[in-house]
Amino acid sequence: MPTRSREFTWSDPSLTANAVPHHTGLDFLREMLAGHLPPPPITATLGFTLEEAEYGRAVFALIPGEEHYNPIGSVHGGVYATLLDSAAGCAVQSVLPQGMGYTSLDLTLKFLRPVTVNTGKVRATGTVLNSGRRTALAQAELRDSEDRLLAHATSSCMLFPVAGG
Repeated sequence: MPTRSREFTWSDPSLTANAVPHHTGLDFLREMLAGHLPPPPITATLGFTLEEAEYGRAVFALIPGEEHYNPIGSVHGGVYATLLDSAAGCAVQSVLPQGMGYTSLDLTLKFLRPVTVNTGKVRATGTVLNSGRRTALAQAELRDSEDRLLAHATSSCMLFPVAGG
């Protein structure tokens, strides 16, 4: 059987994690976009990138490859979920003041179309629907280059103070 391989590298995740308390959520994301903070290792593992961050909105992109496939020859649902969770979560992060963090409480996902290597670049756009003192609600859409909706998700996030903030 012919085999394929893929190599990737990542930076120490503590460098980024230790920076969280010292920035607003949006400034933190902008520091990653500018290359001043390394991206989290999951982005290297799956090969996706943060492309945009503004108040209440975050966008991640991925060019699907065979390494993302499930046994039936399309991108695994876990890859969709990771992109959508990242977009929704970082949208929430973008509205947080300095000293606050978040974690996902749930993720509800609807798969609408299959994604393959022929789909080309896909983008997950997360937006905040509501942000309170203890929780936030966000949604995310996964779309292809022709703006077709591939999947949709909603996520509730718990907000909490982070040490050092």
